Amino acid sequence: MAGGRLSLSVQYATDDATDTDGLPTRAEVRKWVRATRPGAAELTVRFVDAEEGRQLNAHYRGKDCATNVLSFPYARAPVLAGDLVLCLPVVLREAAAQGKPAAAHFAHLVVHGMLHLQGYDHGTDAEACAMERMEREVLARLGFPDPY
Repeated sequence: MAGGRLSLSVQYATDDATDTDGLPTRAEVRKWVRATRPGAAELTVRFVDAEEGRQLNAHYRGKDCATNVLSFPYARAPVLAGDLVLCLPVVLREAAAQGKPAAAHFAHLVVHGMLHLQGYDHGTDAEACAMERMEREVLARLGFPDPY
């Protein structure tokens, strides 16, 4: 990883044993995070069930539904610090609906969330184009197809 040490916590917060099918490994998550070249970073990636995903999205974004990924940036310098929360049932449902392997969708959402932590956004067309280009480049380096 260029530019610094990565401290990464990966949490699997689901009680339902069937929910763990298809979850990425810690090694995969680390590889996807590193591919975004965050520099020195202290991060948590947490995989949650639908209820926790809904509660977090309602509390922080005012939307009473679970979403695929939430990014919580705390600092960008001198060390990138933040949390990513991925809602397992939403990600798996989206992957199936889009006809893509779960790993490819998880990788895309980790990369997408990491870019948000690094300050990128998609609020305007220009921002969206730039962010999608970066996502495509990172995912291609990882061996995944264009997610769009």
